[in-house]
Amino acid sequence: MKKISRSKQIAQKTIYATFKILKENGGEMRGKDVVDKIRETVNFDEYESHIYEKTGYVRWESILHFYTIDSMKAGFLRKQNGIWYLTEEGEQAFKLGPEKLLETATQKYREWNSKSKNFKKDKSSTENEDDLDLTDEDESQKQSALIEQYETRATEGIREFVISRNPYEFQDLVAILLKAMGYHISHVAPKGKDGGIDIIAYTDPLGVKPPRIIVQVKHRPESNISSDDIQRLAGTMRRSSDVGIFVTSGGFSGYSVNEARSTDKHIELIDFERFLKLWQEYYFKMSDDEKNKLPLHPIYFLGSNE
Repeated sequence: MKKISRSKQIAQKTIYATFKILKENGGEMRGKDVVDKIRETVNFDEYESHIYEKTGYVRWESILHFYTIDSMKAGFLRKQNGIWYLTEEGEQAFKLGPEKLLETATQKYREWNSKSKNFKKDKSSTENEDDLDLTDEDESQKQSALIEQYETRATEGIREFVISRNPYEFQDLVAILLKAMGYHISHVAPKGKDGGIDIIAYTDPLGVKPPRIIVQVKHRPESNISSDDIQRLAGTMRRSSDVGIFVTSGGFSGYSVNEARSTDKHIELIDFERFLKLWQEYYFKMSDDEKNKLPLHPIYFLGSNE
């Protein structure tokens, strides 16, 4: 019987646990929450829980991130703005069980890698080795996995900062972002009842040109916006040319997304991940005082040609 390295054993149970958790949560979940859930539900021994001295990361977490790349190249898993998605192909692969699931994902990764310009070596040469630090694995994949861990940690740090703001501070962040994007802010709701309108913006300084932009802001980092919330925003859009924007520090339920798409009103949805992406994109257009409301510090890593 072929000997399976410790890294492969760890990968089998963590990748399988990842697919199981995603499947049980509607097929999508924040990456950090997936890792936290694995930590809560899967038992790890001292070897698996070892912390790498160079990076400060836990061995099983590093191995998990490394092998999610195989799953992504196999079409089983997608990642976007910190959210992990289980594809239909991934749901089918989940039925194979831990060992066959990883084997299939790795084989599909090899097929993809053999066609890429950066193909260097077949990973089969390390299958019988105790590759505890993944030192003999594909360098590009190791680099991608490590960068992803850094990006995840950075995103979660920003998210925790936003969570610590009160609802009015988050509302101010949204107004700053819209201003940086070139919109003219005519109204930001003061404390108290806002009638369903938190911010009103226009595309010109005087607000004489349509559309009028009605913005609803909800600071609910741990929950999803419901379809009822979308309907209430639509109810405030009295002019035919009105455009609605719903911004949340959390996410949107599937029903709320469908509601926004199916209504005859133009409603744009911005969840935390999209808010952060836009903040990064328009950060350079903000004043120093505005940047300090949510300060960022860019760091550049060596990329790859994949």
